[in-house]
Amino acid sequence: MKASDLYKKTPAVHAAKTPPMGFNTWDCYGAAVNEEQFLANAKVLAERLLPHGWQYAVVDIQWYEPTADSYAYHNFADLCMDEYSRLLPAENRFPSAKNGWGFQKLAEKIHAMGLKFGIHMMRGVPRQAVHGNTPTVTPGVTARDIAAQYSVCPWNTDMYGVDPNKPGAAAYYDSLFRLYAEWGVDFVKVDDIANTEYKPGDPYSAKREIELIRDAIRKCGREMVLSLSPGPAPLSAAAHLCEYADMWRMSGDFWDRSDALDKMFDLCESWYPFVGEGHWPDCDMLPLGTLQLTEQLPQYRARRTRFTPNEQKSLITLWCMFRSPLMFGGELTMADEETFRLITNDDLIAIDQASTENRPVVSNRRHAVWTCLDRDGKRVVALFNRLAERQNVPLGVALPEPVTVTDLWTGEARTLAPDTTVPLDAKDCFVFRIEETE
Repeated sequence: MKASDLYKKTPAVHAAKTPPMGFNTWDCYGAAVNEEQFLANAKVLAERLLPHGWQYAVVDIQWYEPTADSYAYHNFADLCMDEYSRLLPAENRFPSAKNGWGFQKLAEKIHAMGLKFGIHMMRGVPRQAVHGNTPTVTPGVTARDIAAQYSVCPWNTDMYGVDPNKPGAAAYYDSLFRLYAEWGVDFVKVDDIANTEYKPGDPYSAKREIELIRDAIRKCGREMVLSLSPGPAPLSAAAHLCEYADMWRMSGDFWDRSDALDKMFDLCESWYPFVGEGHWPDCDMLPLGTLQLTEQLPQYRARRTRFTPNEQKSLITLWCMFRSPLMFGGELTMADEETFRLITNDDLIAIDQASTENRPVVSNRRHAVWTCLDRDGKRVVALFNRLAERQNVPLGVALPEPVTVTDLWTGEARTLAPDTTVPLDAKDCFVFRIEETE
C-alpha cells in the first residue's frame, strides 16, 4: 500500500491548534548548542515568556555531532548513532544522554518547567549508516536497503533520503518517532523537506517522505507538532502542506536584513489564504536581541540584531497579523528589557493566537495595510511603511465616521477620522483596535 493511500484512510490529527510559540537555538548557537546553554535559555523562557504563551523549547540541527562548534557544517563528520541506524544526542554536548537516555532526561527537565520540548531532524537515513550497511529495526533490512542515494541535501552531508517504496522505509520512520515519543518530544522540525528538488523540476520532491513522517507521528502514540523546513515551500503544494504539516517555511532562512523583511510582506500576501487551525505558514524565526554566539567570523559573533527599532516592531506586528508561528531566535539570557517588551505584547500575541479574517487590504511597494477581527470581534488594522523614509500612510479601510481606537503598542487612545492618513517613520508601523464610533 502506498503511503498516500494509507493516509487517505487515516487522516492527519494536527497538534498545533494555534500558531506554535517558543525558542529555537539556531539563530544564537547555530549547530553548536550544548545542554547547559539550552537549559539556561529554557529557564528564561519559562520565567519570562511562558506566562505570555511561549512554550516550545527547540534544539536545532547537529545535536548528534560531537564536533559541531559553529554555524559551519563539518562534511561527513562522525555522528552518534544507535544499533538501528537512528541518530542519538552527542554525549559530550548533552551529558544527560549518557547510559542510553537519549533526550529523555533533558525533556523531563523541560517539562518540569511547564514547557514543551522540541528537536530538529534531517529527513532520511544517515549516510554513515548506509556506507556501513548497518541494521534498521526491520530484521534483514539495512540502512542501505532503504536509502535513496540519489536524494541528497545540497547543504548538509549527514543524510541520504529514504526511498518510500522500499520495504522497511516506513518502518524506519516509525522507529524514529517511537524513539522520539519515548524521549518525550513534543515538536519536530524536519529539515531538507519543504523545498527539496532532487527530481528535476519538482521543488516538492520529498512529498512521499512527508506522508511517511506524518503517519509515523500518528502511530507513535504521542502528540507532536510537525514543522517543515527549509523554505521557500512551493505555493503549488499548499493543499498538501495543509493536510500533512502543522507549519512550514515560506522563505529561506530569515535573518535580520531589511530586504528580507520587505520580501516577507509579499510572501504573507501569497500565503494568507492557507492560514488556519492546524496548518500555519511560517515566516521563520525572530532574529532579535543577541545573535550568532558561535559564528566563526569575529565581526559577526555575539552581535546585536541589525533590525532598527522600527523594523523590530513591524516584524512582530506582521508576524502576528498574519498569524505566523512565533519562534524567538536570540539568546534569551542576554535579552534586554526592550526585547522582552517586544515579545510580551499580549494584545499582539492574542491576535496571533486567536484572531480571524486576517488579510491584507492594501499591498504595494510603498506601504501595506492588514486587518483582522480580534477574539472579541473588534476590528484591528495595521499600517506598515515599507519605505526607508518617512511617509503618510492612508488607513486603507473604510470608516463611515470618526472612531476611537487603541494603539496596540502604546495602549493610548486616539480618534481617527475617515480621511486620516498616518505619518510613519522609515519601516515603522501603526496597529490599532477600533473601539467605538464617536
